[in-house]
Amino acid sequence: MRLLSLIRKYCLKLSAAVFIFTIANIGQLKCEFNKIVFFKDTLPNGLEIILHVDRSAPVVATVLQYKVGNRDEDPNKTGYAHFFEHLMFEATADIPRATIDKYINEAGGELNAHTGFDETVFYFRVPSNELKLALWIESERMRKLKVESVGVETQRGVVMEEKKNSYDNRPYGTFLPRMLEKFFNGGSYSWSAIGYEEHLKKAQISDFKEFYDNFYQPNNATLVVAGNFDMDSCYQYIKDYFEQYPKGTEPKRQAVKINLPDKPYREEIIDEKAQLPALFMAFPSPSLSDSLFYATQMLCSVLSDGESSRLYKKIINDEQAAVEVSAQSINLQYSGVSLIVGIPAPGVKIEKIENMISAEIDKIINEGISDQELNKIKNIQEAKFVEGKKNVLDKAMDLARFNCYYEKPELINTELENILNVTKEDIRKAAKIYLGNPNKVVLTYLPSKKQ
Repeated sequence: MRLLSLIRKYCLKLSAAVFIFTIANIGQLKCEFNKIVFFKDTLPNGLEIILHVDRSAPVVATVLQYKVGNRDEDPNKTGYAHFFEHLMFEATADIPRATIDKYINEAGGELNAHTGFDETVFYFRVPSNELKLALWIESERMRKLKVESVGVETQRGVVMEEKKNSYDNRPYGTFLPRMLEKFFNGGSYSWSAIGYEEHLKKAQISDFKEFYDNFYQPNNATLVVAGNFDMDSCYQYIKDYFEQYPKGTEPKRQAVKINLPDKPYREEIIDEKAQLPALFMAFPSPSLSDSLFYATQMLCSVLSDGESSRLYKKIINDEQAAVEVSAQSINLQYSGVSLIVGIPAPGVKIEKIENMISAEIDKIINEGISDQELNKIKNIQEAKFVEGKKNVLDKAMDLARFNCYYEKPELINTELENILNVTKEDIRKAAKIYLGNPNKVVLTYLPSKKQ
């Protein structure tokens, strides 16, 4: 598994409408959209629904996105949103334990879920004739979940084991929680989705029930169905399964606090599991709604996307000074953080890697990027759009995301324009404002003397 897998777990995927593109002139990209057509409605209980018909294959995807992530948690009761990602696969009033996976697998489908800083998302992809099964399960989990001892204790153990495997027993595994703590300094994004172990250990059934009743309500969710189905029948299934629930009270949320660093911070950590030193640098980054959001995404692409990227070419290919170097943004609803990671080659001092990274950032700030680099990263983004629109699940995910974050699912048809409209000056400006910010957090991981 690549080092940045923990980071990418929390990053939103860039995606947009299916399109056909042609290169009219060198460096000039033109796109012609085949717009995604969808139907949107809101049930009397507040559940927002979006339906998109795609006849290309006999499959259908359902996505249920709740507006709750670890950012919404009480700072003294963290990890609850991620815990419910697991608990939602336990029993409901009408579904016995350990059968949700069985039902979907026997139907020839797949299922999964993820928790982010601002969201919790559940999805199914099933044959078209199993749409009712997927909708029934989601309706059961929405308000009929059994928050009881046997399921809670089972999943508490699962989450504790996940923490050991993904954080505690992995080289550099503590960097993300530690980075968030130092970078957001007690603010709303100061902890990772898995939360603090002590909070989950002492959580009572009543704590979980309170969290469930507060956030997992129809008026705090968006349901998307995309694929090969009959629109009228699907709409009736949704009404039959979900209208039984009354509208919940408006969720009580923690006030959003953004405490970005006001001075540089450095820390050295001895890691018993690390074989090589590692450098982790965190910089401020724009929120999802910021005008420089896409420019910052493309800036990270210029730095580390592919072997011709700035950092890869200079530090790995030319100087052979590192075995890995990456730049990635964690995209948040109300803030953001860009992470640059470098693992030096054996015998190379970690200070050299940091200086080389800083030099490449300074070059972009002072000189900007070339036309060739701009065209390359725009082509990369277009390729990602094509790949991201090959199946109905990706489209369902995008429709849910745009609706939950912007209340505009139609952005699925225009997001690509935002990327193609980014200029070299926009990227240079993003580099100056964000990666040129001196108030960064730098964590240096060093192997123990035994290693």
